[in-house]
Amino acid sequence: MKTNYPSLKKLFLIICSALLCCDASAQLLPDSNYVDIASVPDAVMVANKTWVFIDSNDVSATNTVLQQHFVPYKTFPYKKLIRPKLVSKLFYLQIGLINSSNFSDSVYVFPGSMFDNILVYSVVNGNQLVYEGDGSKSGYYRQALAPHEKKLILIKLDLCRHNFNYIRPQIIRSNYLETYISIYRNSITNIRYVGFLLSGMLFLMILFVAVNYILTRKKEFLYYLGYSLFTFLLIFLYAFTAGTWGSFASFHNGYFDVFLLILSTVFYLAFCRHFLNTKVNYKILDQVFKVEEWFLLLLLFAFTFIHYFTEWYVVESFLENLMKVFVLVMGIVFIVIAFKQKDRLIVYLALGSAFAIFFSSISLALILLNVIPKSIFLHALFYHDIGLVFALAFFLLGLTYKNRRELVENIQEQEAMKLDIEKKDFEKQLAIIKAQQEERNRISADMHDDLGAGMTTIRLYSELAKSRIGDKNIPEIEKISSSANELLNKMNAIIWSMSSSNDSLHNMIAYIRSYSLEYFENSGINCRITIPENLPNIVVSGEIRRNVFLVVKEALNNILKHSGATEVTITLERVTDGLKLFIHDNGRGIDFEKLRQFGNGLKNMKKRMDDINVRFSIQNQNGTLITLHRVVENFNAFS
Repeated sequence: MKTNYPSLKKLFLIICSALLCCDASAQLLPDSNYVDIASVPDAVMVANKTWVFIDSNDVSATNTVLQQHFVPYKTFPYKKLIRPKLVSKLFYLQIGLINSSNFSDSVYVFPGSMFDNILVYSVVNGNQLVYEGDGSKSGYYRQALAPHEKKLILIKLDLCRHNFNYIRPQIIRSNYLETYISIYRNSITNIRYVGFLLSGMLFLMILFVAVNYILTRKKEFLYYLGYSLFTFLLIFLYAFTAGTWGSFASFHNGYFDVFLLILSTVFYLAFCRHFLNTKVNYKILDQVFKVEEWFLLLLLFAFTFIHYFTEWYVVESFLENLMKVFVLVMGIVFIVIAFKQKDRLIVYLALGSAFAIFFSSISLALILLNVIPKSIFLHALFYHDIGLVFALAFFLLGLTYKNRRELVENIQEQEAMKLDIEKKDFEKQLAIIKAQQEERNRISADMHDDLGAGMTTIRLYSELAKSRIGDKNIPEIEKISSSANELLNKMNAIIWSMSSSNDSLHNMIAYIRSYSLEYFENSGINCRITIPENLPNIVVSGEIRRNVFLVVKEALNNILKHSGATEVTITLERVTDGLKLFIHDNGRGIDFEKLRQFGNGLKNMKKRMDDINVRFSIQNQNGTLITLHRVVENFNAFS
C-alpha cells in the first residue's frame, strides 16, 4: 500500500501552527497537594506536597519559570545532598497553602539548609508571579492566609556554595517557631559551648600576644596575633552560627570559614619563620614555608575569584580541598623536618602541629563519612577544636622555653660583656702598673748609677780626708762620713724596694736577713734568724716589701737603742692562713705607760702595717715580742 507523505506533512504543519498560536499555561499543583495550615500541629514536613525544578541548564528566568517542568519532591534524586555540579544552579519550589478555618492564620515556610538567598513569590491567575518578600536573612519566610484563602507560592533558592546543602521543606506554625529553633539549637548546645569556651581562650591569647608585641616589638608576636585573631573569628563564628540559617550563616559556611582558615595558616607560617629564625637556623625549612605561604595565597585568590565571579563550584570545591590537603601534607613535612633537627623549640611547634593534624584528620573523616553527630564526641568541630587547644598549649610551652633560653643567653652575653670590660680594665691597669714599674726601675737605676756613685765618692773623700789629717779629731768630717754611709744605706733600701726584679717573698726575706745580721754586727747583740725551707713562691709588691722592711728596721733600731738585750731572734713561720714574722728580744721589755721614749715610732709602725693589710702586735714576753701577720687567700694552694 502506498503512503501519501505530502498529506502527513501537511497535517504535521497544521498541528504545530495550532500549538504556536495557543498561550503557554503554567504547570499547576493538584488540589490534593495543597497544605491545610489549619491542620498543621506545630511543624510538619511537606516534602510529599512540594514540586521542584532545577534550572541546571540556565534556561529560565523568574518570569518564565512556571512554564518549566516541575517534578514531585518524592521523585527528587537529591534528598540528602545536592550534587556539587548543581550547587551553583537555581532551585525552585512550588508549595500550595490553604486555610480551611474561619480565622486568619499564619505559618513559616522553611525550605531547608542552607541558602544564600530565599525569594518568595505568589502565583496569581495561574501564570503570573507577584514578589512577596525575602527570607534570606533568617532562613524562613512568614505566610499569612485569610479565612478559606488558597495560595500557591514559588520559592526561589540560591544555594550556599558548600557540599552539605539539603532541601527539606517544612511548615512551622507561627507560635511554635521559637520552640522549634530552641529545640534545634539545644541539640548542638555542647559543641556551641565548646566553641565559645575556645573562643574565650583565643581572645585571652590575643590580648597576651598583643601585650608581648607592644613590649618587645618582635614580628613573631605580630604574626601570631594575626593567626590568633583569624582563628578566633573562625571558631567564634562556627559557634555563633551553629543552629542558625540565613544569608550570614550561608556566607560563613560557604566562603568565609575557608578564607579565615587559610589566612590563619599563612600567618602561622610567617610566625614560625620568625619564631624559629628559620632564615638563619633552618634555611631549607625557611624556603618551604615561603613557598607554602605564597602558594596558599595564590590558591585563596583563585578560590575567591571563582566564588564571586563564576559558577564553577566544582572547581571552587576542588581548590578548597586542594588547599586543605596541601596544608595537611606540608604540616607532615614540617613535623618530619622538625624532629630531625632535635631542637626542643622546633619540636614543641611540631608536636602542636602533629596533634592539630591528628584531630583535624578525625574531624575530616567524620565529615566525609556523613556521621550524624548524636553526641559531642561524634561532632567534627569538636575534634577540630581539640587539635587547636593542643596547638595553643605547645605554643605556650615553646614560648616559655624560648624566653628562658633567651634569658640565659642574655645573661651569658651580659656576663661575657662584663668579663670583656673587666679584662680591658685589667689590661689597662696592668699597662699602668707596667708603666709605673718601668718608671720605678728607671728611677732606681738612675739613683744607683748617679746618686749611688755620688754618695760613694763623698764617703771615699771623707775617709781619705780622715787618713790625711792623721790623729786630729775633726767632728765635721766624722759626721760627713757617717751621714754618707747612712744615706747610702737608705738609698740602697729604696732602690731595692723599687726594683721589680725583687718582687718575691724569697728576695724580701733574704734582704731582711742580710740587713739584720749586718746591723747587729759588732753591737754585742747576738742575732739569730729562723726561716722555713718550704717558703711559697709568692709575689710581694715593692710597697709591701718597703713597709715591712721599714717596720723591721725600726724594730731593730729600738732593740739596739732601748732594750738592753743581748740576743734577738727573727723567725718566719708558715701558718694555716698565711705567714707570721716574729721579732723577739730578751731585753727589759716595753713599758706601755712610758711610750714617750719611742715617740711616734710604734704608731708609724702600726700605720704602715694597716696600709698593707698586715696585722701588727707588740707585747711583753720575756722581753719584747713584735708579730707581723699577713693573711694570704688560698695559701695552702702554694707549694
